[in-house]
Amino acid sequence: MATAHASIDLHIDADRVWQLIGGFDALPDWLPFVPHSALSEGGRVRTLKNIDGDTIIERLLEFSEAGRSYSYTILQGPAPVRDYLSTLRVVPAGEGARVEWSGSFEPLGISDAEATALFTGIYQDGLAALKQTLEG
Repeated sequence: MATAHASIDLHIDADRVWQLIGGFDALPDWLPFVPHSALSEGGRVRTLKNIDGDTIIERLLEFSEAGRSYSYTILQGPAPVRDYLSTLRVVPAGEGARVEWSGSFEPLGISDAEATALFTGIYQDGLAALKQTLEG
């Protein structure tokens, strides 16, 4: 099992950050490489389209408004992994917030290091885009 993790500190209140990213359907609001999201199954499944036109289907597994976090799994997508489990979380950090994005997965046809690098890059790029959206 491989893992990836990224975090970013923001000079924005944790509640305000969560207000932007906390909806399971909110990725297009802050993640430019995922411009489309549609919910189904009562909001527990999201179908995403990335900028390359790929479809990614994810299922919400856990959601905590009070804990400002949610966990999800990939049901279908182009990533060369299986058993993917990821958590996006916002925690207070001083006057601002820290956003943490982590995942674990079983690589398929690539090494653990390659899979870790792939998702670490996705998380880092996503969090950089979030910072740009919130802090300009």
